[in-house]
Amino acid sequence: MPIQDYKIQKPVWTEADFEQMGWHDVHVRAIAFHPEIFELWLDIDYIFSWVDPQGSDKHYSFWLAPATLVFKNVYDLKFEIESHDGDMELQGIERSKASSPRNAAVIPKQTEWRWLLDFNEGQITFRSVGFSQFTRRPPVLVPVQQFTFEERGGISFDREYAA
Repeated sequence: MPIQDYKIQKPVWTEADFEQMGWHDVHVRAIAFHPEIFELWLDIDYIFSWVDPQGSDKHYSFWLAPATLVFKNVYDLKFEIESHDGDMELQGIERSKASSPRNAAVIPKQTEWRWLLDFNEGQITFRSVGFSQFTRRPPVLVPVQQFTFEERGGISFDREYAA
């Protein structure tokens, strides 16, 4: 695929897309939990694609966009994180132990999982029926796996796509 032609398939991804997605080396910029609606929010720099070194380049480049990752109907939330510099980088996200949601009578989802957010700095685990990941703007090709604070426009949990 030519470098200048990268286009995302869609701006919003869900647990139905889990097998197509990957969060290796994705930087988490902020985390929030909204207890009234049982949502866990992550502000991330999502890597859509790794680009092999071109010509005399020795390093990968990355198609990167800021995104909001929202897990729904979250409970049994546990944080085991130890970051000495405030940086949080995902190694991946795993789901296991599918079961019927504990409040299946009042929600539209039929399955919930145990989720593991595996960080270099530790882990976060919880039960949830799934997620929506909202891309906030088109990906750009960059030489590193994260934006600066200024490049990404600060911290945001916005769910709107700005083309």
